[in-house]
Amino acid sequence: MKLIDIASAINARLDSGSPETQITGVAGIEHAAPGQLTFVSNPKYAAAAKTTKASAVIVAEDFPAIPSAMLRSKNPYLAWAKALELFYRPPQYAPSVHPTAVVHPTAKVGKNAHLGPYVVIDEGVEIGDNAVLLAHVVIYRGAKIANNFFAHAHAVVREFCQLGDNVLLQNGVVVGSDGFGFAKDDSGHWHKIVQSGTAVLENDVELQANTCIDRASIGETRIARGAKLDNMVQVGHSCTVGQDTLLCAQVGLAGTTDVGNNVILAGQVGVAGHCKIGDGVIAIAQSGIPHDVPAGKMISGAPAIDFKLWLKCCAVYAKLPDIAKAVRRFSDRD
Repeated sequence: MKLIDIASAINARLDSGSPETQITGVAGIEHAAPGQLTFVSNPKYAAAAKTTKASAVIVAEDFPAIPSAMLRSKNPYLAWAKALELFYRPPQYAPSVHPTAVVHPTAKVGKNAHLGPYVVIDEGVEIGDNAVLLAHVVIYRGAKIANNFFAHAHAVVREFCQLGDNVLLQNGVVVGSDGFGFAKDDSGHWHKIVQSGTAVLENDVELQANTCIDRASIGETRIARGAKLDNMVQVGHSCTVGQDTLLCAQVGLAGTTDVGNNVILAGQVGVAGHCKIGDGVIAIAQSGIPHDVPAGKMISGAPAIDFKLWLKCCAVYAKLPDIAKAVRRFSDRD
């Protein structure tokens, strides 16, 4: 594919190099070879851009000149994502129903569906057009799923859950598993609280491998449009997750947590129940959030505090042995 055609397809500006240069593939900046395209969005790879063997590099508008041809973009990472789509096509699944698939007579499945081996679709299920359900996907009774649904092997959608258009479930996802609710009786035993509610995924939601969305005891657990949840994320009963929010690997939300729009909770962030996380909040990895967080805040630590204050605390923490020695010297003088 010609470099000029790639520039047009990814909305980038060809700043140097021949427009006729042929690009045959993509690769990481340290492993790219002649004829390949790579990118730089993280400043720590700026030095590697000067020595890469790639024929062309996607860079930011203000990136300094390098020997390779440059495709300048206001958003190099997004441009790279679009470039990948030019050279990689994921497997396509033709409309078909595997002989081992089990579809209840009352279930309704739309046009162009691909149902793989041992798929189970239960009573009263409704699935829209262009669905792809790979091996061992199970859809419990009464679930309602809209168009362009894609479920990888072993994903499960539990009873009466509702999924919008363009929902993607990676391997092992469970939508609508029971919320973790128990009440202790007079003898000290735990009595299970019936989880009578449901889970709702709006349009364009993606759940990555082994993520679990608990159903509510009453009402619903809701993941809003465009939210993306990474591997092994736990969303407790009656939570809400806002539009275009990112929950990174191993994030855990206790029950009735309200997470706003455009929030980023980095890996292993934990949020206590009944907390409200405002729009645009960013929580650094392994933060513990026991309280409400106002919109736009950047926080870190356990318990989580303002990020800049946390950095100061970290600087002081490293000096604690010296501070302790100084305190002992003063104590000895007394």
